[in-house]
Amino acid sequence: MAEPEVLIVEDHGAVRVLRLNRPAKLNALNTELTRALYDALRAADADDAVRAVVLTGAGRGFCSGADLSEFADLTPADQHAVIRRAELTTRTQMMLQQLAKPIVSVVRGPAMGGGAGLAIGCDMMVAATDAKFGYPEVRHSIVPAIVMTGLQRNLGRKLAFELISTGRILDAEELAELGLANQVADPEDAEKAGLEIAAGWAEVNPLAMAAAKDLFYRVADLPFAEAMRTGGDVNTIMRGFRGAGS
Repeated sequence: MAEPEVLIVEDHGAVRVLRLNRPAKLNALNTELTRALYDALRAADADDAVRAVVLTGAGRGFCSGADLSEFADLTPADQHAVIRRAELTTRTQMMLQQLAKPIVSVVRGPAMGGGAGLAIGCDMMVAATDAKFGYPEVRHSIVPAIVMTGLQRNLGRKLAFELISTGRILDAEELAELGLANQVADPEDAEKAGLEIAAGWAEVNPLAMAAAKDLFYRVADLPFAEAMRTGGDVNTIMRGFRGAGS
């Protein structure tokens, strides 16, 4: 019997759903799944028929983080393997904001460590009422290194440090209160809510959406005057969007 795919790709009109599919492991990120996700994100971005993306998990969890069973082979004795895995993880976490297409995460159950990074790395998030979000790595003598940047940029420093240093877990209500989740829904309704967000995006001119997303993340890292000039440049360019690419 063939092994099931670690990532399920489904198209709902112009919306592409990427479903992490290792439910027995709470969709823990091993190398195979991380590579499949990275490749699927790139494929969605290159497909003109896709205008928005939903990222979710199969079963009762979104993503429990890195698959610790692989760590036995990722040791200083094989530094090349360690570097390759770190680069793959970094590229995958970065890809969410580098996509021209908007992406929403739908989080049911645990979103831990690298899974938490994926959840908040998306442009919007729907949290089910059973969502559990956190960074427990230090308790396992691991540093949440690659996901720390996204956490700091989404939360204030004091709370971000509390999460990484104590392993405190946030529930769906707290995620919404802190601005990490855009919506909270019952578990059975969460994916529908994510699809509705993505379907709304899909109705927007894709050139305008891509430019808006790119500018949104670029100006976040620029000094004020440079950010304003960058916005002015895009303001000029966007005059050609009306009637194009729809």
